[in-house]
Amino acid sequence: MIERPTMDTVKAFDAWYERAGVRSGPRRVHTDDDDINKGFFPDRLVPHLSHPLVLATEAPVQRYLQAQHLFQWLNFTAHFEVAVVSRATQRIADGTSGLELPNRVRLDGYKICVDEAYHSLYSLDVLVQLEERAGIAALPYDFGRFITALDSVGDRTPDHRVLVQLLQVVVFETLITSILVDIPNDTSVITVVRDTVRDHAIDEGRHHAYFSSFFEHLWGQLDGATRTMVATYLPKLIIHSLQPATAPATAALIKSGFTAEATGTIVAESYNRQAVTESIRFASAKTVALFERIGVLDIPGAPEQFAAEGLLP
Repeated sequence: MIERPTMDTVKAFDAWYERAGVRSGPRRVHTDDDDINKGFFPDRLVPHLSHPLVLATEAPVQRYLQAQHLFQWLNFTAHFEVAVVSRATQRIADGTSGLELPNRVRLDGYKICVDEAYHSLYSLDVLVQLEERAGIAALPYDFGRFITALDSVGDRTPDHRVLVQLLQVVVFETLITSILVDIPNDTSVITVVRDTVRDHAIDEGRHHAYFSSFFEHLWGQLDGATRTMVATYLPKLIIHSLQPATAPATAALIKSGFTAEATGTIVAESYNRQAVTESIRFASAKTVALFERIGVLDIPGAPEQFAAEGLLP
């Protein structure tokens, strides 16, 4: 008999009505004219901004590329939160996840849906504000490429589509990215960006606790064959979730004046396989540790699949 853990001990949302950003936080508005001259995004978090060909350009070009990276991240966040996170979390909340869940877990699921809609709203809000204040228009953004790749994991088992969507959210909500950790304390970055990322990080701390516990609950309700399937999918979901978005970088480099050849060189050298693998391994370390603690890596063949994707030391 499979042991089914409870989520009754998860207290992350006990004070949600008082502390959630959507309930208690102010709208973040850019008001300081001098502040707009700060950085849009830390260069150290954007690999192609440190490439010698980019560093050899004039400051306005580098600033434009920095702004476009921020706009891409805000656009991604605005799409991802509702298209991926809320898609699965709504199933938890409305009882269509296929799992046996206590009412408290479902109620907290609705709270996460509210959080994520608010994250999407203020991501687009800040993007529009900064476009107007800085006089830099965001390039067109295509979220379809990302979600198509993400949804391709598990597309051969359509009967488990909902389960795979739940796994997508478990993976993404338990990752630790440098953006949420570093930007709030970086005084070289535009204040409204720092404040927005800080607000987001506080909410995501609650989501991380929720989905870490949720995965244990989910795992406890799977039979042996399904656990084996899940162990196969998880490494691929981590990779797809953290793979760098080189298409927006390519578009920004070309728009800023680089030739197609130079752009190809910058992207290839900035996002080489070794650097990308190390970055993904770092960001996914806590997620992989969660899976190991729950027993995913005890499944025959699972350690080899995680290692093949570069997720294990």
